[in-house]
Order: sequence, then structure tokens, then C-alpha cells
Amino acid sequence: MMRAAGAAFEQRACAELQRAGLKLLARNYTTRYGELDLVMLDRDIVVFVEVRHRLTSSRGGAAASVNSGKQAKLIKTAELWLAANSQHANRACRFDVVTYDGPHDRAVAHWLRAAFDAS
Repeated sequence: MMRAAGAAFEQRACAELQRAGLKLLARNYTTRYGELDLVMLDRDIVVFVEVRHRLTSSRGGAAASVNSGKQAKLIKTAELWLAANSQHANRACRFDVVTYDGPHDRAVAHWLRAAFDAS
């Protein structure tokens, strides 16, 4: 159930970002360090997108779940994606987070552009 819900929110986020003009490069890129939900191209910028859903904000909501440990895993996985996709290795990159807070059928979306840095 959780996996199906996660996939549905990833698809929803992908469609919303594509409507905003981004192009999908990869979906669910997995390494031993973690997974990139979506890799997209925003003009000439490679965008690594983490999609998160939380039913309640009792622990800070979906955005708060992308903590420093999760960020480190995303950065390492993004480095590996860039190494495997050398045609994009010299492009600027950013990390976005798309969050959905609330019940599945009424979850409110928020697109956090450049949510964190790879520094």
C-alpha cells in the first residue's frame, strides 16, 4: 500500500513538473546509497527531485522528513547518476523537494525549488 501511494505521488509530481516545463530524464534511479525519485531537466539545469508525502504534520510534515541524513544520501546518489550520465556531468544541478501534506485525496502540493545545497 505504501509503495503504491508513493508511486502515485511521484507520478503526480512528475506530471506537475512537466506541465511547468521540466523534462523527465530518469525515474527511480537506485543505488546502494539510495534512490532518486525523479531526475529532470529545467532548461540546462539537472534537477534531482525528492517526492514526500505525510498524512499529518505532527512531526513537521513532509518537508521536515528530508533531513540532513536523507540529503547526504540524495547527494551521493546524484553524484553516481551524474557519473553514469556523463552528457549531463558539466551542467548546473539543484535539489528540489515536492511535498504532499494531508490525506491522499486532498494532499496539498508544495514545490520547494533548490530545497538544499550539495555543499
